[in-house]
Amino acid sequence: MKGEIVNRVVEYISKEIVENADEVEVTIVEEGPDEVVAEVRAAKSDMGRVIGRRGRVAKAIRVVAQAAADEEGLQAEVEFID
Repeated sequence: MKGEIVNRVVEYISKEIVENADEVEVTIVEEGPDEVVAEVRAAKSDMGRVIGRRGRVAKAIRVVAQAAADEEGLQAEVEFID
C-alpha cells in the first residue's frame, strides 16, 4: 500500500499528542501516481493539540510526513479534518 510509512508516522505522532488516542484516525488517500494525502481526524477537544499554536504542531507533522514519504519516493500532504 502506498503511504504506509506516512500513515504509521502520522498516526503515531498524533496519538502521542492527544488525550483521547483511541479517537485518532489517519486515512491515506492516493492523489496520483506518486502523491498521497494523510487525512487526520481526532476528537474535537484534541484538534487544538494536533494543530498547535499558530499551526506549529501541524507544520511539524507535515515536515515529518514528507520525510517519511521520501522513503517511499512519494510526495505527501497532511490535512486535519474536523
